[in-house]
Amino acid sequence: MPGDATVAAALGSLASARHGYDVAVRVVPDEPGLYALYGDEPTWSSLGLTPAFEDQPLYVGKAERTLHGRDVRTHFAAGKSGSSTVRRSLAGLLAAELALVPIPRNVAKPDGSANFALDPPSEARLSDWMQQRLSLATWATLEGGSLDAIETVVVRQLRPPLNLAKVAEPRERLRAARKRLADIARAWQPGAAKPDVDRSTSAPPFLANSRRYGAGCNLFRVRPSDSHASW
Repeated sequence: MPGDATVAAALGSLASARHGYDVAVRVVPDEPGLYALYGDEPTWSSLGLTPAFEDQPLYVGKAERTLHGRDVRTHFAAGKSGSSTVRRSLAGLLAAELALVPIPRNVAKPDGSANFALDPPSEARLSDWMQQRLSLATWATLEGGSLDAIETVVVRQLRPPLNLAKVAEPRERLRAARKRLADIARAWQPGAAKPDVDRSTSAPPFLANSRRYGAGCNLFRVRPSDSHASW
């Protein structure tokens, strides 16, 4: 188990300086460590979430080689949802708002994985949302061997709602949201018609504007109860 001083240092760093994307690309180090993603009140509301305490992060993760590579060049980058769990979590919760269209990670060789990607316009919309709405805090360390254990302790203390692992709490709504997109991605075929949609509820107003959001905007419907279901 990591020492108390190490955990305190990690928690202190993750609770201190936060940077928007434009600054993060310049200051996040090419070192291993932990990172935390934060959002303001409207951002939490967009995700249908309520913080459990003041300044709670939305997501905490580890970068075993480089924080800059994992955070800036993967999580915030369009085209990287297939290799970013936080992008897939955000995609699940923002699917209707951003009219996101899930596809297999490798459209040339679909493997049936639950780790879906998004079509290029959707990837761009999600990245734009993240770059405008999220801020990033990091903690760099040389203790690569114990990084996983440190992450475990930090995640269990901070309970970030976009984390699925190590939180010791159910994430039923998040898992269901991700599964919906994964199921659509698994059913994807080149040139196939859109999957049948749930027409038991009316479409949210933004879905009416197909020219703004692209051809995939009527891919699915989200029931009103989904947006505030318990975790």
